Amino acid sequence: MKNLKSILLPLIFSLILIAGILIGNWYSSNFYGQDLSLKQIFGSGASSNPHGNMSGSGMLPATNKLNSILNYISSEYVDTVSIDKLTESAIPSILEELDPHSVYIPARDLSKYNEPLVGNFSGIGVQFNMVDDTVAIINTIANGPSEIVGIFAGDRIVKVDGRTVAGVKLPSDSIVGMLRGPKGTTVKVVIMRRTEKELLDFEITRNDIPLYSVDVAYMISDQTGYIKISTFAQTTYEEFLEAAEKLHALGMKKMILDLRSNGGGIMDAATRIADEFLEDNKLIVYTQGKARARYDVFSTSGGTCKDDEVCILMDEFSASASEILAGAIQDNDRGTIIGRRSFGKGLVQEQIQFRDGSALRLTIARYYTPTGRSIQKPYNGDKTDYYSDLSDRFEHGEFENADSIKFSDSLKFVTPGGKIVYGGGGIMPDIFVPMDTTGISPYFNRVRNLGFIYRFAFDYSDKYRDKLIKYKTASELSAYLDKSSYFKEFLKYSEEKGISPNPEDLKVSGELIKVQIKAYIGRNTIDNEGFYPIIQEIDNTLLKALEVIED
Repeated sequence: MKNLKSILLPLIFSLILIAGILIGNWYSSNFYGQDLSLKQIFGSGASSNPHGNMSGSGMLPATNKLNSILNYISSEYVDTVSIDKLTESAIPSILEELDPHSVYIPARDLSKYNEPLVGNFSGIGVQFNMVDDTVAIINTIANGPSEIVGIFAGDRIVKVDGRTVAGVKLPSDSIVGMLRGPKGTTVKVVIMRRTEKELLDFEITRNDIPLYSVDVAYMISDQTGYIKISTFAQTTYEEFLEAAEKLHALGMKKMILDLRSNGGGIMDAATRIADEFLEDNKLIVYTQGKARARYDVFSTSGGTCKDDEVCILMDEFSASASEILAGAIQDNDRGTIIGRRSFGKGLVQEQIQFRDGSALRLTIARYYTPTGRSIQKPYNGDKTDYYSDLSDRFEHGEFENADSIKFSDSLKFVTPGGKIVYGGGGIMPDIFVPMDTTGISPYFNRVRNLGFIYRFAFDYSDKYRDKLIKYKTASELSAYLDKSSYFKEFLKYSEEKGISPNPEDLKVSGELIKVQIKAYIGRNTIDNEGFYPIIQEIDNTLLKALEVIED
């Protein structure tokens, strides 16, 4: 009997198990409208899976669940699907669970993402704007492909490689894509020039076009130089050295370094620039992560700017590498930070590239300023909240009043010189300069928001280009414009478009509008060397820095 039980019991249990499976299958078929086989639900052992990613029981192993699911879909899904497409959709969703700065870059977008960091691209070397649905060239890059063949500022591009681009409402990105291409390839363009009756044909050989990250460098007074850095790329350090050398030759002993609206870039560029201001063996920054041991970056001897007084300008759009540089200067008591609290990005990304040309930028560490503060602002998992932080700061009055910013004592740090600094969300300036709201009137808001100021400046530059290009410096151009009737022409221009100012509006906003128009005309004729020296007349943060550094 005992032997009979040992034979029958396993048989009974097997029958019960099979009956249960069949009943479950019957309920699934009849109540859920599905016809699922046992093999589809559970698999039937290792032999049922040619990919070998499932266990012998047919269960998906948790350690490699994503690959197992994709393989399972590929082999068993009712219709044919693109696993590559599913993968491309899945990766961004995974990264959404991490932090706001870990991103996946599809192969088609990688070159666009890398251009600002690399510092060049291949193209024809023009700056253009869309005017009345026509590509109007603002400037040609000096010694670039377009200038070499004889294309001028003010020319209109009518066709590119036989395709009409004027008057057909093509987006700017499409036109950029047509003009850019591999180095050494050619593109044919048809140009309309005001001084010529016939259209002009040009064949341009594309070449490497530099992307400059130092926007401008000039002497703002006898001893004070001004350098504006817009991003940190592979070429930024060399550009900075060249700019500083030029200004030192002109007598610079004090420097205003403008990092406003600089969203960062390559950390190495920021640390190498910081090194130029510091004495030997000063801590610039350190990084540390779960899988990355602490890594310290120290200054070296022989900095070219170590004897210069320095002020750094920052605002709420200064982030990442900008904050590394400002933090190094502030924490080493080396200079004065002026402006408003910076963005607060203290995370380090590492980029890895896949064989298909796509890439992943993964946050692998945090960076810390020399006093040990992390300036990464809090992140609760909601990207909308993270990026709306700036609008929250505005609503809370932070852009107008430094006292609205509250920091916990736990985030307090002290520099070697005894200055109190705070972590936990950006670099706080040593001298706060509120957002300038003077000169704002209903008329100004309307003409600015509708783009009238910029558009008029472009049209004016285009109309009077032959006269304006005679003036090679911003001061010469500004003096000429002050004697002209450009502002009356602007008022007439806005009236024709249905916006007329009242005397009170002009009293409040007249000077602001005048300076902005002149600055944009300067950019359209002399580039940034024409824009920044003019716009500084109404730049309160820059004027405050000049007052501080020359006191």
